[in-house]
Amino acid sequence: MAKLIAHKAPDILVLSGLDHDHALVALHAFRELIAEQGHDFRYLYAKPPNSGLLTGLAPAEPSRPTHPDDPHGYGHFRGAGGLALLSRVTIVDADAQDFATFLWQDLPDAQLPQMTAQRQPVQRLSSTGHWNVPLDLDTGARLHLLIYQAGPPVFGPAGGWNRARNHDETAFWLAYLDHRLPMPPPEAPVVVIGGSNLDPFDGDGQHDAMRALITHPRLQDPQPESRGAVEAAWTARDQAHLGPAAQDTVHWPQDPGPGNLRVSYILPDASLTVIRSGVFWPGSDSPDATLLGDPDDPPTRHRLVWVDLDVSGLGVPNDQLEESRP
Repeated sequence: MAKLIAHKAPDILVLSGLDHDHALVALHAFRELIAEQGHDFRYLYAKPPNSGLLTGLAPAEPSRPTHPDDPHGYGHFRGAGGLALLSRVTIVDADAQDFATFLWQDLPDAQLPQMTAQRQPVQRLSSTGHWNVPLDLDTGARLHLLIYQAGPPVFGPAGGWNRARNHDETAFWLAYLDHRLPMPPPEAPVVVIGGSNLDPFDGDGQHDAMRALITHPRLQDPQPESRGAVEAAWTARDQAHLGPAAQDTVHWPQDPGPGNLRVSYILPDASLTVIRSGVFWPGSDSPDATLLGDPDDPPTRHRLVWVDLDVSGLGVPNDQLEESRP
């Protein structure tokens, strides 16, 4: 993975599935691995995820023994499979917002599953995390990254728990951008980035949340594509999908399974200029295909999604931007 990342050489990188520890030892070590491949990240940001964080309550399903689904987010231990941000652009830690403690019941129109009276008042929405991380650009302007990783819409406790939660983890950003949460969204441009575990059309889950986010008036969808995704869409399930195979970001050929899907996104502010975009999924005849690892035992089934933005026009500092607004 470090070699692949260095090959693409992004200025900003969001990782999911990296275990979180108190001193960010794992994140620092991974940064060093990338540096050894020739690409340096100066800034790091990571907050404790909800994965593995115990609620202190009885199991989500009282009829069965303790399970990794019982914490606020699925995890065998505290910090399992967390989020991380690596950047060559200045991260403004002091102004970053971590929404990990936001309660599921506090989301407008939340699709709350059945849960005990003791659990509902403490159950957090984020299975991993939702962050607003500001960056100070060289132009003097500010850009806000709205980062998250949602849980899958399948598995989990009975009663459609994960299906409802997966929907609401994406719906959180809809409510945030629409000023329907206690925390107002930033006026400066934003980029929603992360894994929703939700395709706009295919596979499991309630697709309306994802379709609403990619068509939100404040955002734009560059619709990144790859030739490798088209080549890999060979199963009957893939052929039956409604969404374009070229936009898939994960390879799930197993049977039974949903087939390849689009589950990772970069959605820039509608005011930003997208130069180009793509999914790093080279065709099998490309020399770059070896960077994906052993086809029979890859380090990950997910593919790196990338977007190049022109931010040269964002040259007005934040305080002047506010003063110039009508």
